[in-house]
Amino acid sequence: MFASNALIGLREGLEAALVVVILLAFLTKTNRTWGIRYVWLGVGTAVVLSVALGAVLTYGTRQLSFEAQEMVGGTASIVAVGFVTAMVFWMRSAARTISGELKGRLDRALDLGPLAVALVGFLGVGREGLETAIFFYATAQAAGSGNTVPLLGWVLGFAGAILLGYLMYRGALTINLGTFFRYTGIALVVVAGGILAYGVHDLQEAGFLPGLNALAFDVSGVVDPSTWYAALLKGVLNFTPQTTVLQAVAWTVYVGTVLFFFLRPARGRSTSPQRPDATPRETAAA
Repeated sequence: MFASNALIGLREGLEAALVVVILLAFLTKTNRTWGIRYVWLGVGTAVVLSVALGAVLTYGTRQLSFEAQEMVGGTASIVAVGFVTAMVFWMRSAARTISGELKGRLDRALDLGPLAVALVGFLGVGREGLETAIFFYATAQAAGSGNTVPLLGWVLGFAGAILLGYLMYRGALTINLGTFFRYTGIALVVVAGGILAYGVHDLQEAGFLPGLNALAFDVSGVVDPSTWYAALLKGVLNFTPQTTVLQAVAWTVYVGTVLFFFLRPARGRSTSPQRPDATPRETAAA
């Protein structure tokens, strides 16, 4: 789970970092630096609440029965997949306009006062925080109790996002947002397909969904769970040697459908040459 969690942490963290970079750069350029502390107040509040939600989900369900834990874990996995699906489609369309939208909200909030400024920071980061908390719980459940690999992956991903955000703010780095979110979006859809399959299996073990013993395939005699390649398949694709029919159908339908719509050119998009996607450095300076 290390590689997939690092990817999710990088993606979610960079989205949040991009929001902070745009807000801070706008306040600095317009000489309204008094609002910076309130932006950080909103961001900090969002981070604390997200961590609290992750802790409640992770530790608050340990006293439940096995069936109840599987029900909660399966539901959280499916909710997480819904979040990440909405996120990849939203960022595909918003990469070009996110800077202008955030600046407009902050400009109006500055006229309303400090609390409104803090709210812009809170809402800008809070959505990613909520998604991250639920996704962390889902991936931690998939990895198994006592496994710290998912946490290490998240930490590495967030650390990378913080570093990239700092470099963007200092003007030392530019990133083509359209390209970045396109390719990370493809990878996240595949990862989300594995989380969905795991969630379906949880719901089958809880007795909510049928077909627990109806296997689509069983390659446990070929793929030894103790090998490095089995760990790689488990960590990146959440692949299990024994996969039920319902799991296989859910993964195939989800990944095939979402990638079809995600990769399909948007309707009404002009075919004439356009300026390349704005980079964070450009959007911050606009």
